[in-house]
Amino acid sequence: MSDQLSRRGLLKAAAALAGSGLLVGCAPGASRSATDLSYWHLLTGGDGTVMAGLVDAVNAANLGFHATQTVLAWGPPYYTKLAMASAGGRAPDVAIMHASRIAGYAPGGLLEPWDLDLLAEVGLHESDFPARVWEKCQYDGKLYAIALDTHPFVLYYNTEHAERAGVTDALHSMKSPEEFTEIAAKLQKVTGKHGLSYGYLGDGSQMWRLFYTFYRQTGADMKLVPGQKAQVDKDAAVKTLTFIQSLLNDTIASRSGDGGTATSEFLHGESGMFLGGVWELPVLKDAKMPVDALPIPTLFGTQAAYADSHTFVLPRQSKVSPERRKHVYTMVAEILKRSVKWAGGGHIPAYQPVAHSAEYQALKPQSNYAGIPAYVNYDPDVWFTGAGSDFQNYFAENVQNVFLGSGDPAAGFDGFVARLNKLLDRPQPV
Repeated sequence: MSDQLSRRGLLKAAAALAGSGLLVGCAPGASRSATDLSYWHLLTGGDGTVMAGLVDAVNAANLGFHATQTVLAWGPPYYTKLAMASAGGRAPDVAIMHASRIAGYAPGGLLEPWDLDLLAEVGLHESDFPARVWEKCQYDGKLYAIALDTHPFVLYYNTEHAERAGVTDALHSMKSPEEFTEIAAKLQKVTGKHGLSYGYLGDGSQMWRLFYTFYRQTGADMKLVPGQKAQVDKDAAVKTLTFIQSLLNDTIASRSGDGGTATSEFLHGESGMFLGGVWELPVLKDAKMPVDALPIPTLFGTQAAYADSHTFVLPRQSKVSPERRKHVYTMVAEILKRSVKWAGGGHIPAYQPVAHSAEYQALKPQSNYAGIPAYVNYDPDVWFTGAGSDFQNYFAENVQNVFLGSGDPAAGFDGFVARLNKLLDRPQPV
């Protein structure tokens, strides 16, 4: 870490990066043995149960260490505490971080890079990961994260409704907004309510996931560089927002549905398609409904999908135990090698020997969308974007009325860009 950065400066920066919330509680102490690993993550519910099982399995392998999990609340509470612990040099040995947050944490020394030679010693190499995912885990030429998965936004559909509507083949081959709308209309006639379920009300993340998928499908990019104006394609944004607005007409899809309403509607057979994250899969499968899943179809010419990745990071510590650090490399490698269990929750394994295994390929519908990491799109790289930040809320503040049908797409996007430019004009906290 740069000698010019004071501890006080880092603490202030960490608080700014986290977006909101205060540090509560203490970071791990320095008196632990070299075989006692501290592992922080924000995985709860079904994901938390699976991760606990993976850690238990690694501990049971008697590899010379024992990992202890600390589970913290998702979002700002987690990222605030992790940033503050790293700034103070009293962080856990290893932690989970969304790939979309690396650009905010790596520049100022809040994370430490992974050693490629040590990774090779535990059997992990660049070739074991999708190129775009590996690239996202880097900053300034150094590897700051090891990806566990890719978790994209996908299209689910009710197989029985699709068969009755005669659109099963068309779902797999559609290539235009018009075809998508036509299929949704046919499904609506079968369900009698909606053709598509999509919940977004009050949820900037849901709005952004769908918008950014279709925006990138037009071939447009979005580059955010501190000190410069946001580089965006307004025409592509207006085209995307206009299409989304056309779907939310209370016939194809509810004009004002939230996440819970959309999920419930699809579960009860009141729609034929459902736009949601792969993390929704366990709920759908538990309901024993006839469901399949696909990548969101390429409707605007360029293959693109929004996603994020859970990654393992090395938070900054004021004093690193070389023995404990080597154990961390082993622990991460062992979790990755067992990550077909993680895929049961809908996530795409980042570790390619697992992703290409017969066991994973047999998982349905998970393996249907296994190709997404080849063309995945993450949030733009800048300090204020990423999971659990306010970036997607800024999007919602300006475009929710567009989704509701009462706002102008051009004006809504202009408002979002104006907000981005104010943030880009501020000095980067670290």
